[in-house]
Amino acid sequence: MKRLALTLTALAALTLPVASAGAWGNSGHRMVGVAAMQALPNELPAFLRTTAAATEVGELSREPDRWKGGGRTHDRDRDTAHFIDLNEEGHAMTAAGPHISSLPELRSEYERALAEAGLDVDDAGYLPYALIDGYQQLVRDFGYWRVLSAIEARETDPGRRAWYREDRERREALLLRDIGVLSHYVGDGAQPLHLTIHYNGWGDYPNPEGFTTSRQFHGQVDSWPYGRIDMAELSAAMSAPSDCASPCAIRERVPAYILTGLAQVDALYRLEQSGSIAAADEASHQFMVTRLAAGASELRDLITAAWRDSASARIGWPAIRVAEVEDGTIADPWDSLFGAD
Repeated sequence: MKRLALTLTALAALTLPVASAGAWGNSGHRMVGVAAMQALPNELPAFLRTTAAATEVGELSREPDRWKGGGRTHDRDRDTAHFIDLNEEGHAMTAAGPHISSLPELRSEYERALAEAGLDVDDAGYLPYALIDGYQQLVRDFGYWRVLSAIEARETDPGRRAWYREDRERREALLLRDIGVLSHYVGDGAQPLHLTIHYNGWGDYPNPEGFTTSRQFHGQVDSWPYGRIDMAELSAAMSAPSDCASPCAIRERVPAYILTGLAQVDALYRLEQSGSIAAADEASHQFMVTRLAAGASELRDLITAAWRDSASARIGWPAIRVAEVEDGTIADPWDSLFGAD
């Protein structure tokens, strides 16, 4: 409840800067999406490797923050997706909470494990599940796109060919939207305060370095002037592509990514302690560039891995194998795609 109260306070009472509703404000989330799209390898479909697609994903990267304020039912479920509060050892909330590296497969099982430890998902957050869900959705999207593209090129019936083309175009729009949503949560995972029990001031915990306990700290980080960062600088700071064997072990990749961000919590607090964040000086600038670049690199690699994994997916109903449509083994997937009801 404390996390959600922070968001609601920022939106309703406006006691924090408007940008504090999100991890990186508007500029940072845009930059993660754009930089990732600009760095996609040539094996990805051409429609994704355009300036227009990168711009669209950058804008759509802000969507999960723009959803906020829709009502209690709507917001309570979605707001909790933006974070996971881990202790220094990587457990959700306390030592009794599930460890990030051994989370249950299902979110319902995670919530049950939290409850058994006397914890609540509204306090702990479920960002890893938002990331895994977003990735698995991309695999589905790409699988449909592959099948539609393959059969559109072979179909001789004008009516069916027109529908395949229209559905492929719908899928392309959905891919941009779904990449944008995944981009937002990947960006959240790059912001250390979205990964820690010390999310807004150090709190009532042992504090040997005397880090700030100000409840304005999260808002201060969110409202740092990310617009000063040059896209070329951000792109140059991205890591080399990280190959992921197919099928990608997404349930291993997500915890590793989150733990990397968690390891930066102390460094961020030290920047506040030195006055670097308030001054928006070179030290905080480099920190923000590095973390945004980590998010952009991860998003690029997740999109690429989802594309590769889609080749072995099954889609439609009755389910058909993507590879068998692409290689012509399945010559007529109409019933599975259009529907035979």
